[in-house]
Amino acid sequence: MGSGASGTRRVGLLLALVSAVAFGGSGPIAKPLIDAGIDPLQVAFLRVAGAALVLSPLAVRHLPALRHPTRIVSYGLFAVAGVQACYFAAISRIPVGVALLVEYFAPVLVLAFVRVVLRRRVSRAALVGVVFAVVGLANVVEVWSGARFDPLGLALALGAACCQVVYFVLSEGGGARPVSPTAMLAVGLLVGAAALTLVARPWTLPWHLLATAAPVRGVAVPAWLLVAWLAVVTTVIAYLTGIAAVRRLSAPVGSTVACLEAVLAALLAWLLLGQSMTAIQVAGGLLVLAGAVIAQRATPATPAAAPVKHSDELVAKP
Repeated sequence: MGSGASGTRRVGLLLALVSAVAFGGSGPIAKPLIDAGIDPLQVAFLRVAGAALVLSPLAVRHLPALRHPTRIVSYGLFAVAGVQACYFAAISRIPVGVALLVEYFAPVLVLAFVRVVLRRRVSRAALVGVVFAVVGLANVVEVWSGARFDPLGLALALGAACCQVVYFVLSEGGGARPVSPTAMLAVGLLVGAAALTLVARPWTLPWHLLATAAPVRGVAVPAWLLVAWLAVVTTVIAYLTGIAAVRRLSAPVGSTVACLEAVLAALLAWLLLGQSMTAIQVAGGLLVLAGAVIAQRATPATPAAAPVKHSDELVAKP
């Protein structure tokens, strides 16, 4: 592998880690809002709608990308709104650990999509990395704790996993006219916010709670500041770095590295909420890390789309 390819992979791994940290912080930051009395779906709406508002100037600028709307509309419906809605609906019927494990079964589904639909060879390293990551994740979330079988709940969690597949596959880019990460996210967030409006019913949201304070590790933090953090850090930054990482690593490798989000979420929950990790969870986290390291050493049979050099343009492949 040339030095240029190695540099691209290192940048991709750094971006993937930033994305995992940002995504991993969403739960610990959102929990105080939920505890304060805001419905989880409405927290998801505030997160996505806030991010869409932040990027709305860029969305207007990137409206020409809608000349090929299928990719962006699919991204907004599935990678943004679908993951949120399915996951929160799932945890209302099955334990959070079960839902999270099923959702992060996405790397396996990504490999199946790449092998069966795209007909690309999947490396052994990527496959071994997925196995390590899934087994490790099962320990991190302690899936055996209070698990119960609910067909609809499991179906919803699987729906969240399928939506994550859409996220990783579309983030990889490709095609004759790949859409820049900024265009994909800015316009996709508008689509996702509109879709979440239908299920979150923001007109019933207790808006007055945003003017109150929510306790985070004993410190009173303004609720509106937590919402702003969710919108800017755990959504805008997380998605942008995630898309850029996948375009440098490929969808199978990027989705496996993303499993680190669960480990980082557990660490942040300990730091921000005082929720400690057991020895089994720590061991599981090490397995996830091992899976991510193994997967990143995989070289895709077909290289991922070249990184978009101008993030504010719709770039056509030469």
